[in-house]
Amino acid sequence: MTFKNKYLKALLASLWLGLLAVPFAGIVAASEIATAIFAGMLLVQVFRSLDASGIFKGVHTTVCKGQSCLDSFKSGPMRAVAIIVILAFLVALPFFANRYTLDIATQTGIYIVLALGLNIVVGQTGILVLGYVAFYAVGAYCYALLSTKAGIGFWPVLPIAAFMAGIFGLLLGAPTLRLRGDYLAIVTLGFGEITRIALNNMDSLTGGPNGVSGIPRPSLGPLQFQSLTHYYFVVLAMMALTVFVVTRLSASRIGRAWIAIREDEVAAEAMGVNTTGLKLLAFALGAMLAGLAGVLYSAKMGFVSPESFNFFESVIILCMVVLGGMGSIPGVILGAVVLYLLPEGLREFQQYRMLIFGAAMVAMMVFRPQGLIGTKRRGMEMGAG
Repeated sequence: MTFKNKYLKALLASLWLGLLAVPFAGIVAASEIATAIFAGMLLVQVFRSLDASGIFKGVHTTVCKGQSCLDSFKSGPMRAVAIIVILAFLVALPFFANRYTLDIATQTGIYIVLALGLNIVVGQTGILVLGYVAFYAVGAYCYALLSTKAGIGFWPVLPIAAFMAGIFGLLLGAPTLRLRGDYLAIVTLGFGEITRIALNNMDSLTGGPNGVSGIPRPSLGPLQFQSLTHYYFVVLAMMALTVFVVTRLSASRIGRAWIAIREDEVAAEAMGVNTTGLKLLAFALGAMLAGLAGVLYSAKMGFVSPESFNFFESVIILCMVVLGGMGSIPGVILGAVVLYLLPEGLREFQQYRMLIFGAAMVAMMVFRPQGLIGTKRRGMEMGAG
């Protein structure tokens, strides 16, 4: 892209976002917003131009190994340092954070598990799913019903909920994998809405719109995880386990086969890849992780209702995968953190936070379409390699 086109794109994007802000903020405030956005985009472009000119070459050579500093976190010494620092910070967080911060961190961990599960299906296998929240609901209601009606504890329900969500994933995947692209996405969207409506109408089993309350917190022998600090460590352990399993899967033959299916399903099948079986496996594994996240959510909240699992939740989880970088595990984690913390941080701007949220998404799609920490292959596909 030429110098002129870069800055023209920044100008048009800022003018468009300023125009969107006019009904909410007025002409004067919208002009200020457009100017601020344009200035920020100019700063980014200037930095990238200086970077390309070699001014930061020494930093890239010694720290980032000649690649983008965001991309350098995917491998090498930067990744090891980042993992150690992040883990140390997460373990120490409950000892200095207030209750609100800890609650946000716990919910963010649950969304990370969800986003990593969807990344298997969308990011690695290339199957667009718009009803992913249905598997989340299955896990949440499994624990809610089994704990309140059958007295089964948190730990036995974890594999049960994962199994049930996986079965639902197979039931959805088996008849719909003949479809592709938008048609498959519409079917999965319908599945998510059917699940929510069914939970809403099955009053005798699920409590209908009133949901299920009195869901117990987990316990381990005499240790009761009643405080938020205790439960935070449960979520942190589950998140760490999920990251480990997904990372190992991504580096395995199965992970490479998923990527081959995403790149060109016909060519992958011609080379002997069992595309149907592997796509079903992706559906099942992604659904199982969503089921586990659902158990964590229902145990944390102590209450579940169908309204917690609407279409907007599926959209947010999908945005986490796309924003962070499809197929990139560090990127998806970062995307989940950013997209959950950004709306929370903008609560003071209640009227404008969704506008700011949308503007941030548009800016990302314009200037870094491969995601915050996208894979190299994805960057080449999007023309931003």
